[in-house]
Amino acid sequence: MQTSLNIGADVAKDEIVVACSENSFPPRTVLNQRRAIVAWLKSLPKGSRLGLESTGRYHELLADLAHAKGLTVFVLNPRDTRHYAKALGQRAKTDRTDAQLIARYVAHEHAQLLRYQPATKEQRRIDQLLRRRAKLSSVRASLRQTFSGVEGFGVELNAVLTKLDRLIKQVDGALDECCRQSPAQAKTQQLLQTIDGVGPVVSMSLANLLQRLPFKTSDAVVAFVGYDTRVFDSGQKTGRRRLSKRGPAELRRLLFIAAMAAAKTKLWRPIYDHYRQKGLSTTASLCVIARKILRTAWSLHKYQLPFDPLRLASSA
Repeated sequence: MQTSLNIGADVAKDEIVVACSENSFPPRTVLNQRRAIVAWLKSLPKGSRLGLESTGRYHELLADLAHAKGLTVFVLNPRDTRHYAKALGQRAKTDRTDAQLIARYVAHEHAQLLRYQPATKEQRRIDQLLRRRAKLSSVRASLRQTFSGVEGFGVELNAVLTKLDRLIKQVDGALDECCRQSPAQAKTQQLLQTIDGVGPVVSMSLANLLQRLPFKTSDAVVAFVGYDTRVFDSGQKTGRRRLSKRGPAELRRLLFIAAMAAAKTKLWRPIYDHYRQKGLSTTASLCVIARKILRTAWSLHKYQLPFDPLRLASSA
C-alpha cells in the first residue's frame, strides 16, 4: 500500500518543478497546464500533501486542481521558505532545490500550516478587482504628487486624472455587481459598514476575506492580516515592538485608512487620544485602532450582529 507523500512545487508561468521529501520520485518538470497537471496528480497517492509558494496567479491552477483531487494543499509565504532555507544553510537556489526545500518544509511543519481553501468564482473576481483598484489609486496619487508644484501640465494632468477616476468608478461598478450576485457577501458588507470609519471598499475587502476563511478567533485574523505585534525581548532587554506585516499588504493599508477616518469620529477619537496620551506615536495609535476595527469586523461576521458602539466604549 502506497503511503502519502509530502511534495513541494516551484511554480513558474509555464512550468512547475516538483519534488518529494520521501524521494519516491526524482524531481521533475510538469507543464503549468490543466491537462499536464491532472495527469501528474493522478500518479499521487491519496492523502498526500502539496506545498507551493504564492506567486500572484500562476499557482492558482495547481492549487485548485490538487485540492479538487483530495490533496492537502498549503500555499506558503515565500518569506517563510526563504528563512527556512537560510536556517538550513542552503546556499544554492534553483527551481529544483526550491521544490525540494518546500517538500521538506511541508513534511516537518504541515501541522502548523494553514490549509488552502479555494475561493469561489465571485470571491476571486472581487479579489482581482480590488487589486486593480488599488493599483489605479496608487497611480493616481503618484501622478498628483509627481506633478505637484510643476507648472505647465495642469490641463493634461487633469485629463489623465479624470480618465483614471472614470476607470476607478467603472471598477467600483463591477465590484457592486459581484456583491449583488452573492447575498452572503452583500450581507456581511452591510454589517461591516455599521462600524464608524469603514466604507464600501474596506468592508468589501474584509467581507471577502471573512467569507472565504473561517477564522476561529479574532487573534487568528489579526495574525493573518499582519497586524499582530512582534516581540523582541531577551534577558533584561525589552525590544521594540513592531507589526509582523505578514499577509495581505493592501488590506493592511485599507484598514489603516479606515483607522484614520475613524479617529476623526466622536466614537473613536477618545480611544485614539487615550493611546496618544500613553505615549504612542500617531502611527502606532492608528495601528491600534486598525486592529480594533479588524477584531470588531470578525465579531460582527461571526455573530451576524450590527456594530454596537456601547460594547466598543466598554472595552476601550
